[in-house]
Amino acid sequence: MPSEWSESKNVDWKVALPGRAWSSPVVAGDTVWLTTADEKGYKLTALAVDAKSGKIVFEKQLFQIEKPQFAHKFNTYASPTPIVEGDRVYLTWGSPGTACLDAVSRKVLWKRDDFVCDHFRGSGSSPIIHGNLLILTFDGADHQYVAALDKRTGKTVWRTDRSVDFQDLGADGKPFRDGDMRKGYSTPLVIEHDGVTQLISIGAMACYAYEPETGKELWRITERAQHSASTRPVYGHGLLFYPTGFAKGQLLAVDPGAKGESAETHIKWRLKRSVSNKPSVLLIGDHVYMIADGGITSCVEAKTGKVVWSERVGGNYSASPVTDGERIFFFSEEGKTTAIAAKPEYKVLATSQLDGGFMASPAVHGTAWILRTKTHLYRIGKR
Repeated sequence: MPSEWSESKNVDWKVALPGRAWSSPVVAGDTVWLTTADEKGYKLTALAVDAKSGKIVFEKQLFQIEKPQFAHKFNTYASPTPIVEGDRVYLTWGSPGTACLDAVSRKVLWKRDDFVCDHFRGSGSSPIIHGNLLILTFDGADHQYVAALDKRTGKTVWRTDRSVDFQDLGADGKPFRDGDMRKGYSTPLVIEHDGVTQLISIGAMACYAYEPETGKELWRITERAQHSASTRPVYGHGLLFYPTGFAKGQLLAVDPGAKGESAETHIKWRLKRSVSNKPSVLLIGDHVYMIADGGITSCVEAKTGKVVWSERVGGNYSASPVTDGERIFFFSEEGKTTAIAAKPEYKVLATSQLDGGFMASPAVHGTAWILRTKTHLYRIGKR
């Protein structure tokens, strides 16, 4: 895969995308799946692009929304990323709608639009699959819960409400704080630790572990100073690594085998400086790599939390970094990509620039990049 590109170098194709959306592209075979929406959130649409030619081969509006919720200008009405398994593609726009399509015939197999959640600033949590379950996350200003659907039928198998006490109710029984303090945008992760399968899900003020088949809560870590967690956790060395979110966000290393609700029982180390809020972190070997929203990248010893290096790349970041094991790529909101060596010695290998900025994380098709900017989709390959 190429390390560098531009509008005139290594571009196999470039296609303008309809609507406004930050959902990341997903590649299945030679098809790229995406979601989009109009600026005001009335029309929620599925897209499929031929990965070889860049031609939009499928465009279908799946939901018509009469009264769209508010979405912050930094968000869109189509920010959750689809997931493809076999001959089915699953797409969600949060509470406004979730659908399953046949990936070959493009026929709609089932739809749901009955989930209640005020996303407050727009949705962001992407779906995951575990066995026969499609797992969705709803962390809104009004309701906060995780739901598991039968992926074949779309019927609800279980639903578990978040258990943390936000301690924000006034005498009238209504929250007296901003809805952000109840919000989350994180995508969950299923792990196996000491023979126990756990669904790890980060919400506002807390990280939870659930039994994925039933939704039973296994443990919870409460961190009241943080909210709007947006990243997906990573797991390795017997530890979970995740940024806690906005406000006084930290990077935590957590033992998922600890018992009880005491944060200090679970937490092995904390990092408080230059921590990412929106981009997820990478675990490569014995080191955690991340890029803070403001453009500072860091390498941290996974077992100790010791910062090996911290360097300013520059720019602003929402997209998650990607690695091929030897290189790490950072994609900025200004359209710049920086490639560094995936080693505990900091070294910039290449920089690239495209016209549009990155809010979506990249995908891969063979040895080519599939990159979604704010306005276009690109295939970047060696030419």
